[in-house]
Amino acid sequence: MDYTVAIRTLGKAGDKYQKTLDSLMAQSIAPKAIHVYIAEGYDLPKETVGFEKYIYVKKGMVAQRALQYEDIDTEYILFLDDDVYLPKDGIENLYNNLVREKADVISPDVFPNANRSKLGQLQMLLSGRMRARNNDSTWAYKVMRNAGYSYNSNPHKNIYLSQTNAGPCFFMKKKDFLKIHFDEELWMDNMPYAMGDDEVMFYKMYKYGLKQLTLFNSGIKHLDAGSTMQSLEKDKVRIFCDFRFKTIFWHRFIYLPETSWLLKIWSILCIAYTFIFSLIISLCKGQGSILKIKIRAIQNGIKFINSKEYRLLPYVR
Repeated sequence: MDYTVAIRTLGKAGDKYQKTLDSLMAQSIAPKAIHVYIAEGYDLPKETVGFEKYIYVKKGMVAQRALQYEDIDTEYILFLDDDVYLPKDGIENLYNNLVREKADVISPDVFPNANRSKLGQLQMLLSGRMRARNNDSTWAYKVMRNAGYSYNSNPHKNIYLSQTNAGPCFFMKKKDFLKIHFDEELWMDNMPYAMGDDEVMFYKMYKYGLKQLTLFNSGIKHLDAGSTMQSLEKDKVRIFCDFRFKTIFWHRFIYLPETSWLLKIWSILCIAYTFIFSLIISLCKGQGSILKIKIRAIQNGIKFINSKEYRLLPYVR
């Protein structure tokens, strides 16, 4: 089995990027090549293993992944962010499970949703952002009708089907990735803060009929080199992008593809509850500026939905 590693980066992950490269070179099944897609205008990182090849591309969480990969000639691609550690059998484990389950894409679970406290689960449930599912023997992650997602809170085996996944690491055939035409979703890069690209990418794979797996207990870790949002102003930007994204994602991937009018109405009620609940919480907390940001974000999302640019996007069934 030959595979190429495709890493997207801004070249600022430092030691965590070095750990990523070192872990790749230690794999029981070595990569044929490591291609690093770095944003135009950024300096090449000093960290190296002397094996990687750099390719400058347009900046963006989608733009740096939604490529045709004409420079890759292997059947499989390991897609990575620049801050992922893989144990020595990481790729071997992903590949073996993908083949055994006759699946199209596999992603390790690198976010500890299943470890969330009962109070945390309740807060997320009431807000509509995510819902914990118990005693589910089939699914890991599922997308909800309000654009949030639900997760398996008690996984008792290593492999589950999924409708969405975490994006720092996933493994699949190049030809299958190209089927989803991820470049159609470049609208997400128009936001000042990266938001929702993983959910869009994986849910689109699901909608296009690709069998998707989540692998638990893989030993693959997300080292999380991204900067944390600490200032109030940055947090306001994140909130705006979050609500704008939810508005567009819900319309494009949940409401429009639905053929049943009863389920369309139910979908409207679901997103309405989520937004109204969040607005009421901001109002109760006396966060007038945050309330206005959320309303403006929803309005901005609706404006985009009514734009010519949006109407020209290919329909997703």
